[in-house]
Amino acid sequence: MKKAILTSGLFFITVTALTVAAALAVDKKLGIINGAQVSQQDLQAVARSFGTKILPGRYWYDKMSGLWGWEGQPTAGQILPGLPLGGPLKAKASNGKTGVFINGRELPMLEVTYLQTLGPVFQGRYWMNAQGIGGFEGGPPIFDLNAAARQRSGGGLYGGNSRTTPFGHVGSDGNCSYFFDPSSGSSVMSGNC
Repeated sequence: MKKAILTSGLFFITVTALTVAAALAVDKKLGIINGAQVSQQDLQAVARSFGTKILPGRYWYDKMSGLWGWEGQPTAGQILPGLPLGGPLKAKASNGKTGVFINGRELPMLEVTYLQTLGPVFQGRYWMNAQGIGGFEGGPPIFDLNAAARQRSGGGLYGGNSRTTPFGHVGSDGNCSYFFDPSSGSSVMSGNC
């Protein structure tokens, strides 16, 4: 069963919770999360909750944001935060070398590069919750990756929502709507443009 994931910046992903075989699996009988072996009982309980089997492998899991990935790799998806899985998240869980830390994990360049599409990214230590809201460690919220990603992806031609259909491009900012036919170059706008 697939779970719709909260859309927080990096993570416009629908994933099957921890089901992709871990490329770094070392023991086919083990589930290792944040360097700690997870009991079969815990793995089975999580598998029942998500309606899927967790394959053996080595994973990292951020309990605050719900982000997860394979050990040494960038974020692969997002599940519920706060699950009692594995040990503490390690700074080098993703082999990051960027100086940008979220919830103690140093981000790899792939994640920082994506975040830079949403706005400036500065080296530092940040917290972030499952909704993509965060700030400097110990400080108040200063960013909302969810909102930044919505603005970036839903910006459309006029700063609203847009999409491409088999017939052309349509969009609206709530006041003005448009249709553009790329094959003929024709366009129509209506409303308060």
